[in-house]
Amino acid sequence: MPKLTIIEFSGKEHHLEAEEGKSVMQTAIDALVPGIMADCGGSCSCATCHCYVDDAWLARLPQPESAERDMLECALDPQENSRLCCQLRMTPQSDGLVIRLPKSQV
Repeated sequence: MPKLTIIEFSGKEHHLEAEEGKSVMQTAIDALVPGIMADCGGSCSCATCHCYVDDAWLARLPQPESAERDMLECALDPQENSRLCCQLRMTPQSDGLVIRLPKSQV
């Protein structure tokens, strides 16, 4: 199972194992990681699962599709490495992925 590290804004780290094909958002929700609201349930129609992808991973992940780019415009404090974690799927290639959560989702 691919491994994932989620770092809260406070710096607290969560080291998780994810099912292959499951979204980072759902993996975090299942593990009760605070800081991800996921209001739309993963349908890319809100920005409450906004995260920052660790720079070392940016080039290794698929580029965001237009719907995700549009929704990121609604996120608080978007940065070059912003993504919606509902759109990031865990694969063997994403083993070791590191994401950070923003101070707030709303």
